[in-house]
Amino acid sequence: MKIISFLFRAFVLASLGMVWVLAGVFLHLSPKLPNVETLRDVQLQTPMRVYTQSGDLIGQFGEQKRSPLPFDEIPEQFINALLSAEDDGFFRHQGIDLMGLMRAVSELVLTGQKGSGGSTLTMQVARNYFLTLEQTFLRKFNEILLALEIERSLNKQEIFELYFNRVFLGHRAYGFEAAAQVYYGKSIKELNLAQHAMLAGIPKAPSRNNPISGPEAGKDRRNWILGRMLQLGYINDEAYREASAQPVTAQAHGAQLSFAAHYAAEMARQEMLKRYGMAAYDEGLQVYTTIDSRLQKAAQAALINGLITYDKRHGYRGPERQLPPNTDDQDNPEASHESWLRALTDTPIVAGLSPAIVSAVGEDSVDILLKDGSSAQILWQNGLRQANPYLTENSRGRAPQSPEEVLAVGDLIRSKQDEEGAWHLAQVPAVQGALVSLNPDNGAIVSLVGGMGFEDSKFNRATQAQRQPGSNFKPFLYSAALEGGFTAASLINDAPVVVEDSSLEGMWRPENDGGRFYGPTRLRWALTKSRNLVSIRLLQQLGVNQLLDYIGRFGFDPSQYSPNLSLALGTQTVTPLQLAGAYAVLANGGYSVEPYLIQRIEDLNGKTIFEARPATVCRDCSAEVAPPAITEELSMEEILNQQEPAEAPLPRAERVMDERVNFIINSILQDVITQGTGRRALALKRKDLGGKTGTTNGPMDAWFAGFNRDVVTTTWVGFDEYTPLGRREFGGTAALPIWIEYMEQALKDSPDLPRPLPPGIVRVRIDPDSGLLAQPGQAGAIFEYFREEKVPAFGGSGQSGTGIRDTDDLIRDIF
Repeated sequence: MKIISFLFRAFVLASLGMVWVLAGVFLHLSPKLPNVETLRDVQLQTPMRVYTQSGDLIGQFGEQKRSPLPFDEIPEQFINALLSAEDDGFFRHQGIDLMGLMRAVSELVLTGQKGSGGSTLTMQVARNYFLTLEQTFLRKFNEILLALEIERSLNKQEIFELYFNRVFLGHRAYGFEAAAQVYYGKSIKELNLAQHAMLAGIPKAPSRNNPISGPEAGKDRRNWILGRMLQLGYINDEAYREASAQPVTAQAHGAQLSFAAHYAAEMARQEMLKRYGMAAYDEGLQVYTTIDSRLQKAAQAALINGLITYDKRHGYRGPERQLPPNTDDQDNPEASHESWLRALTDTPIVAGLSPAIVSAVGEDSVDILLKDGSSAQILWQNGLRQANPYLTENSRGRAPQSPEEVLAVGDLIRSKQDEEGAWHLAQVPAVQGALVSLNPDNGAIVSLVGGMGFEDSKFNRATQAQRQPGSNFKPFLYSAALEGGFTAASLINDAPVVVEDSSLEGMWRPENDGGRFYGPTRLRWALTKSRNLVSIRLLQQLGVNQLLDYIGRFGFDPSQYSPNLSLALGTQTVTPLQLAGAYAVLANGGYSVEPYLIQRIEDLNGKTIFEARPATVCRDCSAEVAPPAITEELSMEEILNQQEPAEAPLPRAERVMDERVNFIINSILQDVITQGTGRRALALKRKDLGGKTGTTNGPMDAWFAGFNRDVVTTTWVGFDEYTPLGRREFGGTAALPIWIEYMEQALKDSPDLPRPLPPGIVRVRIDPDSGLLAQPGQAGAIFEYFREEKVPAFGGSGQSGTGIRDTDDLIRDIF
């Protein structure tokens, strides 16, 4: 009895001592614990999302992949799976599991190692939000105290939601909704039971149990959780058997974008990084761009189709690489199949062109292995028969006579499926291109494509490729000439020019395309037909410095250009975006606008923190009235009582081009389409389009820039390596078809928008040979537009287009 009494007293004293120790630790640690009330307003690191103007997601950027969900949107089946895995008593306990905790603490004290179990979801919330992962008794005690405090401050649904959205789940995924998108490419609401159980098993060992890095370990953990769900009555035997028999189907997925617009999204990311630094990546900012979803899709389709069409004209370059059968076991086709699948997994889809490996070659077809592991067939007539080999940019080999002349087993090729389901031989074009389309009234970028495929090359040719514009630059020279006193009827001799200029490396002998000379030529016809020698002589008469002073109005930087006569042929470099911005001035009536991409930025709660206010064309606006100046100080009470000011009007775009000169240049650029190098655009059956082709020596670059009053679009085609495009690959051949396909969609259901005749413009009949006013009844006379003070005199014997008539006399003679 004495022994029992002694042991009882010892136990009581030890218990009291433990209580005093725990009380002392609590009193010591409690003041140092963080305030759990901050969990109510916790700001999770949420990636930046980039949208089109209509709200389609086109980009997501952040160090952590996270997509928070509120509790009421979390599927019940997943809740049951997670509780079965981590804390089946979550909705019953008060933050700690005493039995599990005693076991874990005793193991930690006795062995110094982390024990199994013991941490409830609430304790894990405390750890994830407030504590480090250090495995010590002190941290565990803090975890317990915080868990108890969390349970007093928050309800179970709030605690579960905090855990659901914060826990790390491998592959940079934080939170289960993000993990569902990373591993399965779907929302967690769309997953089945087996996938829910797989995700629920990841927190125990994120690097080992996730279905990509550790599919076998993940599957074992998944099946254990399914067994627990069966044991706890969440599922029945049939559901258990069906789910546990399912294979692991996960693979890496990116953000679930509405559609791909990677070049535009990357531009937005770079601009946000400049504005906000690294904080842009984790504060949940929502960036709404000026991109029009419909037009962006049309732009991407037009550019891809145009580059593929060019590529087909120049022949088939062969497979991307050759993958022989597995050399370690050549008699085992399954081994080859697995190695081929790994190669296909590592090869991205580019612009809708899927990688495939030739598995068999027949007499009139080839069998292919696709990226998803399925098989398909390419028939002889679906690209094989047309696969003439590429020789040079100017020549192709003879047509193949059988599939084996084109492909062999193990070739990694590109394939594309048509609308009927048939597969065709394809290849990723080596040539590149860009398309930029703007709203000319404010510079908003409505579509932008910087290359054949962002997956293949992240270099954005729309904004980064500095290329010579060639004749695309001529409208700005001719505009400067018209403002400098020339007229559309002024004659310039189209004759050989020899220029001695040290900046042009000695003697320079430019030529027209085709090498012909046409004698005295009116400026309208010279620009319509893109005559090089007329342009050079025009710049000689205008003056290089006068042109450089003038082109700054269009957004060009004159300091970057060499002051010589080659400017007349567009030898300076520009980006497609710069050129589109310059053509916007021609399209909008002569106003300067700045291209821009970001329309507004919202914070995580949807509050607008930035709204673009671009300078905007307002043709019918009266002069803006300045607001009255504030001449007295206001008290704080007066400031608070002030009504919310009405939204200020957008700033006015500055006029930088004479309205009448703009009208005349527009009429000439319309002639480029009706009579000149842009005639293919007549396929659009519109009368309000103007534009200009551009081709540089080689030819290295092919351009087309064109517009109506609502939209301006520039297209460029060329090689990144500055190699020639090939004979007959001009602006009107390689770039214009892309522009036409896009503009057909951009102007769909849009009426013709003829330009009104501005005040001070007269339309009179002239002699086309002299550029002077035609005599009454003169045969062969044509109409021309003039500024009223620049109308030429009547023609006569030996006269040419130099005389200017007094306007009053002209009107009296005409009427």
